[in-house]
Amino acid sequence: MRTLREQEGALLLDSGDCIKAGNLAIPVREDPAWGRLHAAGCSAGVLGNRETHPLASAFEAKLRGARHPLLCANLRAKGAGEPPPLPGSLVLQHKGVRVGILGVMVPMVTERMASKAASHYLWDPPLPRAAAIARALRPDVDVLIALTHIGHRQDLELAAACPEIDVILGGHSHTVLEQPVLVGKTAVCQGGSHARFVGVYSWESGRGGVEGRLVPLD
Repeated sequence: MRTLREQEGALLLDSGDCIKAGNLAIPVREDPAWGRLHAAGCSAGVLGNRETHPLASAFEAKLRGARHPLLCANLRAKGAGEPPPLPGSLVLQHKGVRVGILGVMVPMVTERMASKAASHYLWDPPLPRAAAIARALRPDVDVLIALTHIGHRQDLELAAACPEIDVILGGHSHTVLEQPVLVGKTAVCQGGSHARFVGVYSWESGRGGVEGRLVPLD
């Protein structure tokens, strides 16, 4: 991944579920995936369900060792007045281009679930949060990327509902898309699971659209 990033002069972004611990597991040591992503030069990532936990201490343990920015716009602490655990978006300067990146994930514990009583966190519906942030960011960026961990079907729904987004880099459903799927002018991309592929995508100002391919990782 590092070699590809350097050859392409690209940003490296992660769409979640990079660590080994399951949804309710509590790791006792730093997951090696964080160090590998750092070595590869990861610029940002979104949480997957594996990177979350309803208990604050376990949630922090799962993220221990992450050195790149992690995003999740639809995650909030349950306590009144507590700040969000993670930012929902960021803007990077890359090759003179203002790159807006937002992140949303599949809800794990919602207001309607009985399990919310035992959870330190709540998850809001991802599509409305993504759309609100996209519309706020759009005037200030040249290209807008959504890092999502909500599954391919919801990626398509987000693209249809929010044309402000240029590229959706998705995860969760393990869908293998050899090339981006266009919904209007929004490119929906996903590269399977278990480090089988890395997606390489190009966007050019003024040209519109996104070109890309999956590169197998041996």
